[in-house]
Amino acid sequence: MMRVDPKRELAGYTARRNVFDEIVVPPRRFAMVDGSGDPNTSDAYRDALATLYPFSYALKSIAKRELGRDHVVAPLEALWWADDMASFTTARDKKAWSWTVMILVPEGIAEVHTDAARSVAHRKDAPALDRLRIESFDEGLCIQTLHVGPYDEEGPVLARLHEQVIPERGFRMRGVHHEIYLGDPRRSAPERLRTILRQPVAKDRGR
Repeated sequence: MMRVDPKRELAGYTARRNVFDEIVVPPRRFAMVDGSGDPNTSDAYRDALATLYPFSYALKSIAKRELGRDHVVAPLEALWWADDMASFTTARDKKAWSWTVMILVPEGIAEVHTDAARSVAHRKDAPALDRLRIESFDEGLCIQTLHVGPYDEEGPVLARLHEQVIPERGFRMRGVHHEIYLGDPRRSAPERLRTILRQPVAKDRGR
């Protein structure tokens, strides 16, 4: 049975440190849970992860059994935003953050399969199952780079992306900040964590 790995086969799951690549990301479906507050202390954030992972691994088993297809569960991703973008770059005021955490739903997965995965997650007492939704997300043109190190040291990289790279290339920001977590903080030292930092952009009509 062929095993599909989204990180190897889909554009956008690789990035380079200190290099800001322009990419076009096509529409993709995700299992998503919304919330707000500091991810380090928020019960809502912990509940979201405690729901997404059981759901995604149940979906993997169902696809293998029902479709004869095996896939690697994609990495955790998150969208982040706040009223003041300095909350991300300089202030790092996590209490002010809003977020959507999400995991990719592979192509070919039908509603009957996601419904079955919900039932499995329900039996595992997934605490945010009532907030989980399946939605298509279309980012289009983006600029992304790789951050290596603790999450709290992303600020200077984000400041460079927002304040230098994007305007110097004649773009403006749109949408929300996107992160893809290639490292597992439970198993990796903070200095070895790898995170893709992505920002959707559009041409700046004023230039």
